[in-house]
Amino acid sequence: MKTLIVGLLSLVTLAWSWDVFTLATPSGASLLWLTRQEALYLSGLVSVAMMSLVMFLATRPAWLEAPLGGMDRIYRIHKWAGILSVVFAALHWLIEMSDDIIKAMVGRAGRLPKEKFSGFLEVLRRLAEDMGEWAIYAVLAMLVITLWKKFPYRTWQILHSAMPVLYLMLALHAALLSPTDYWTQPVGLLLAVLLAAGVYGAVRSLLKSIGKGRKATGEIMGLAYPAPDICTVRCRLGRGWRGHRPGQFAFVTFDPKEGAHPFTIASADHGDGTVSFEIKALGDYTRGLASRLRVGQRVEVEGPYGRFDLARCNQQAGQIWIAGGIGVTPFLAWLESLQANPDQAPTADLHYCTRDRIGDAFVPRLEGLCSTLPSVRLHIHGARQGATLTAADLGVSSKAEIWYCGPAGLANALRGGLRTMGLRLPFHQEAFEMR
Repeated sequence: MKTLIVGLLSLVTLAWSWDVFTLATPSGASLLWLTRQEALYLSGLVSVAMMSLVMFLATRPAWLEAPLGGMDRIYRIHKWAGILSVVFAALHWLIEMSDDIIKAMVGRAGRLPKEKFSGFLEVLRRLAEDMGEWAIYAVLAMLVITLWKKFPYRTWQILHSAMPVLYLMLALHAALLSPTDYWTQPVGLLLAVLLAAGVYGAVRSLLKSIGKGRKATGEIMGLAYPAPDICTVRCRLGRGWRGHRPGQFAFVTFDPKEGAHPFTIASADHGDGTVSFEIKALGDYTRGLASRLRVGQRVEVEGPYGRFDLARCNQQAGQIWIAGGIGVTPFLAWLESLQANPDQAPTADLHYCTRDRIGDAFVPRLEGLCSTLPSVRLHIHGARQGATLTAADLGVSSKAEIWYCGPAGLANALRGGLRTMGLRLPFHQEAFEMR
């Protein structure tokens, strides 16, 4: 994540610097006014670059999963690029508003002259200036409700669907208000590429074509309720389903009004289009989902996505698999996929962390799946029984690798414990956070 964002920031800064240091400074310009102008341009460029990245990644480009580490990582970049774009947009606006303050301090002397335009182009520029300001207010509000986790997801999703329109407003603002000399400089070429990528993403979003080639329709074949807050949904999908690797996830639409939500596929691929999901009531959407589902109900599944893949396990390293709560779902798919060929199962220690091992619906299922896989050792950690998992309990060596799916808090605690022990191991972790 850091590499892509820092790389793009560096590229934008380098292109901006080329323009600053190769063009002559206007005669009589003061350093203060010149600094303000270039800070205004740089903050705007960075904001547009980050927002363009956000819009492009929103198209869910599966070809980027390998270099970026999976669709969950892509969405994490999407989120942080969005936050940075709003921060720099706010900074851009504040710098623009500093005009009156500087005039009050030093007067107009040394102020850089504005570019002159006339006719329809001037009308468009004024419109673009107003649209940019309105869009900045809107994205600031969007950032607040995105970070406010208690804000209802359904309402957030509706508001979030306006982002392509806001981006197009900002793109018009950037294209028309950028200095004309930019378009003969590397910064202009970079800006054009960024705007093209962002507009592509915005238009695809507005046309609702994102993920269209990876969608399959089907119906719910069965429902089960292994625990009061867990619903098992078994679906059969049509020809559009391309199959999945154990550990991958998909975006599932049970109701078009609710839209698509990501769920890990909790079953192996048997080649017949059947997939299962274990859905836990965690948020305002999933909390009432079980009561709304019916056998025979139409379902749309987009995917598969993700790199939490059993095939990516390093056979030369000791395998430590850790599941926390509903994070057990990818491991269920892993274990199920190994049932046909138990001899091919890697040697692994599977740690399952739960609040209470007594009555936990997944414990007997895990025990049954592992009983046919002698090389997979199952460890159950029930918090209520005083068996909280720590890094010391893993018994790892420097040649091990860890695959983790579960709460971020437990992951951070385990990472910290391993560092304290002087171990820096490969730590594969799904980073689901669509909001």
